[in-house]
Amino acid sequence: MQVTQTTADGLKYGFKIVVPADAIAAKVDARIQELSAKVSLPGFRPGKVPLAMVRKRYAGSVMGEVLEDAVQDGVRSTLEERKLTPAMQPKIEVVSFDEGKDLEFTVEFEALPEIGDVDYAGIELTKPVVKVADTEIDEALTRIAESRKTPVATDSKRKAKKGDVLEIDFVGSVDGVEFPGGKGEGYDLELGSGSFIPGFEDQLIGAKADDQVTVNVSFPEDYHAKDLAGKAAQFAVTVKALKEMQIPEINEEFAKSVGLEDVDALKAAVREQIEGDYTRIARGRMKRDLLDKLAEIVSFPVPESMVDAEFGGIWTQIEQAIKADRLDEEDKGKSEDELKTEYRAIAERRVRLGLLLADAGRKNNIQVTQEDLNRAVMQEAMRYPGQERAVFEFFQKNRDAVEQLRAPIYEDKVVDFILELAKTTEQEVSAEELVKADAEGEDDKPKKKAAAKKKAPAKKKDAETAEATEEA
Repeated sequence: MQVTQTTADGLKYGFKIVVPADAIAAKVDARIQELSAKVSLPGFRPGKVPLAMVRKRYAGSVMGEVLEDAVQDGVRSTLEERKLTPAMQPKIEVVSFDEGKDLEFTVEFEALPEIGDVDYAGIELTKPVVKVADTEIDEALTRIAESRKTPVATDSKRKAKKGDVLEIDFVGSVDGVEFPGGKGEGYDLELGSGSFIPGFEDQLIGAKADDQVTVNVSFPEDYHAKDLAGKAAQFAVTVKALKEMQIPEINEEFAKSVGLEDVDALKAAVREQIEGDYTRIARGRMKRDLLDKLAEIVSFPVPESMVDAEFGGIWTQIEQAIKADRLDEEDKGKSEDELKTEYRAIAERRVRLGLLLADAGRKNNIQVTQEDLNRAVMQEAMRYPGQERAVFEFFQKNRDAVEQLRAPIYEDKVVDFILELAKTTEQEVSAEELVKADAEGEDDKPKKKAAAKKKAPAKKKDAETAEATEEA
């Protein structure tokens, strides 16, 4: 096999590969010999078909297989000898081949860049730390208690106000005719909850126990029952009792009602959850700072084909945002060329960071285990309370969906690895400062500093190892 390099322009490579005719013929003969030992034709026992007959019958298909194998072997050996890894699928083109003549083809591709060693230990980061105050625990407990408030009947004859619960019987009618589903007895309705047709609850404010109230409303035009949509209705309502929402006292009984032993255990659980939330926010902030620093200290060429693919995805989102008038304020008024220049810089940054993280993971043998994937599936299921079984079944039947979880898990593991190496200085901040910084630095919000640090408006991670890792 003769290999001639035709292109060497940065990461772009091109080769002309010639496979001698005698090598092709030898492979064809060997394959025909293999077939002759197995093939069965009418009138002949298996393995006893004359070689000439086998050749005549199967020469075409065998030649196709041999040529395909020769091309793949030629490309593979060329890449291995030169220690090159294509960034995207190589472009292969057969230049010439006739039976009895040499096979000549070309291969063109962009190679992944060589990434030198990075001094991750020399990176300095600030880790925001929030000390959870006792007052914050108390506020959280109050919110928990309020979320578990229950209506309690009262003997009060006062008028109902917003926030009260009225126990009611009601009968609805349209044009004097009752309609299916418009009747209820002993229904607890919280005034102001918005659980009934707009205007219904407002007309019960001021009512007292034992009152008879006629409520006149109109069903919304988009009401789910098409036969009622947009129609005027009348409800005869009987107020049976006035109830007040009662917030439970935070005591031992309350703690046990939420599955904990006592109030101290409840407070400890709340503190742990709040601290966990702040830790996750702080980790996200440190990740963004890390990526910004990496983008500043590393510089290596990136394959244009990967940048083109990344930019294509970003630009599709920008075009959709323009059509829906959801373009970020700082982008409005910019020309298309300006936007393309800025967002192409974003694409290049993403690809470079993705390749860097993939390289760090490969050099340090970072792997995504089955346990990691199982944990990710579990977390996905927990996002849909009551539908966990359906989520599990979905992932069981769709292995591709499980594999889509691999890239973000890999990215997080590599980032955590680098964060462990970096020099970290803790800085105490208030909860308000941490949350504000997190909101200002959300992945989907563009930064106003340099275009190379700007992020696309859709919910996409900055260092998209998800794509770069697959290619690398």
